[in-house]
This record gives sequence, structure tokens and C-alpha cells, in this order.
Amino acid sequence: QVQLVESGGGLVQAGGSLRLSCSASGRTFSWYALGWFRQAPGAEREVVAATSWSGSITFYADFVKGRFTISRDNNKNTAYLQMNSLKPEDTAVYYCAARRDRGVGGTVSSRLSDYAYWGQGTQVTVSS
Repeated sequence: QVQLVESGGGLVQAGGSLRLSCSASGRTFSWYALGWFRQAPGAEREVVAATSWSGSITFYADFVKGRFTISRDNNKNTAYLQMNSLKPEDTAVYYCAARRDRGVGGTVSSRLSDYAYWGQGTQVTVSS
């Protein structure tokens, strides 16, 4: 199995930027598609962005399109979530998750239930 550790969260003012990192260990990183999810207090966990094993296929939730970018470096066993133009409603714990993937380019999924491996999360707080 793969182990995931998120980092890069923190406190930022509205309009600012943060870059989250997801470092993986264990199994071969390129075997896995990755997703970023978030959970605000009292809310359900929701998908933010996802990418296939190759990084060539991506998905974004409507509320982050044009502001967030998901990427990965399979040589560094790390995925990233670049977050720009942050809003107070982006405040949440952000989680990295992984699922086995295969095929040319791979596949992408926005469903929480498809992801078997999860990190511990990193807090992002956006002040107004």
C-alpha cells in the first residue's frame, strides 16, 4: 500500500496563495491516481481536484476551476495542489488520497469511495 503525508497548509489572507504537497511512500507512486479533497467543519468531505497516474488527465470541482491546479512529479513521489485567489470559503482540512490506476494515461475519479488510501490532512485557513 501507499502512505501519504500532506504539508503546506496554513493561514493566508483572502486573495492569497498556498501550495499543498502530498508526499508518498511505499508502493510505486506512478501506480496510483491521486485526488485532493477537503472537509470544512460540519460539512461533508468533498472533492477538490484529481489526476490520473500520469498526470495527463485532471478533474476540478466547479468551485476551484481557474483558481487551483493539481500536478504531480512521479520522479519525486509527490503531488501538489496550487491554490490561488483563495477565499474564506476555502477554509477546510485538505486531504490527499490515492487509488490504483492503470492504462494509457490512466483515469480520474471524483468519488471519495474510489480512494483507498488517505493522508492525515493539512489545515488551510483563509481570513477575510
